[in-house]
Amino acid sequence: MTKTLAPAPDATLPASFDPATATIVIVTYNRSHLLRGLLESIVRMDPKPGHVVVVDNASADDTTEVVESFRARLGSELVYRRLEENTGGSGGFSEGMRVAYELGSEWIWLMDDDVEVMPDGLTRMGVWTPRFKSIQGRRYDYDGSEFYWQYRVSPSLGIPIPFAPADFDASGYREMNSGCFEGMFIHRDIVRQVGLPDPRFFIYWDDQTYGWLASRLTTSVIVNEFVLRRTRELKQWDMGIRHLNASSNAYRYYIMRNRGIMKHYFQAHGAYRPVRYTLGTALTFVKELIRLVAVERTVRGTSNLFRGIRDGRRIAADPTWKTMPALDAS
Repeated sequence: MTKTLAPAPDATLPASFDPATATIVIVTYNRSHLLRGLLESIVRMDPKPGHVVVVDNASADDTTEVVESFRARLGSELVYRRLEENTGGSGGFSEGMRVAYELGSEWIWLMDDDVEVMPDGLTRMGVWTPRFKSIQGRRYDYDGSEFYWQYRVSPSLGIPIPFAPADFDASGYREMNSGCFEGMFIHRDIVRQVGLPDPRFFIYWDDQTYGWLASRLTTSVIVNEFVLRRTRELKQWDMGIRHLNASSNAYRYYIMRNRGIMKHYFQAHGAYRPVRYTLGTALTFVKELIRLVAVERTVRGTSNLFRGIRDGRRIAADPTWKTMPALDAS
């Protein structure tokens, strides 16, 4: 994105935003060394959130010990949820959002364990809260470059729009109709209406779908505020301002399978267009083939794409399948 950072709209937090009502939700799995770095960055935050919720997807490393070592240092109430099995990022964020919502959090800030938070991150997000209820900040990549995130999607195709403008004007924000759980900052009113993230995705398309649902209820924005930094290096194909990251067999499977789940959400909200959506599925398949060849230098792994297509069709054809319900008003 743009190389010039827009200053925060105000140097101080608005009176309507209380940092103590915000909760950071972290999902982690067998990456205690990365989680440690994230928790260290939260210790350095000023101001700090009222709560930090760590959802552990049944890690086999020393994640529990790492979390407990920060209990006295965070300056926030720490809530640790260790799940009995790995539910994927989708299940982890669903559980984390549920916990944060039941804590009474006004604002919920979601993030993976492979980022760090800027010390003034909560201030930079908080200054936008009088205007918006679904906010995405920006992040630096592992090498310090500016990460470009595809913040617009085509509902009819069900895929991100890769050529959405990358720069910002004087307003300091752009409207989005997507979402990313690596940095989504969302108000409880929107969570109540949308419901919890769907754990059945396991990984992939879950945050995009959730962000799209949120954008139907409120003006969702990505703001020109750098609030996160990625701490894990990924193999990638650099195409200038755009790039393709390396993937895995699990991602290849779920990126195709979960289009069956997405179809149900688009159908439920009157946005499903069969021909265009099928085209979007084909484009996704081609993109993953390109990723295999250009980034991972192999053609092995295509069987996972075909398995995902097969299982996705079964999900799409299931008449008993229901989308996640809204939460009770509170």
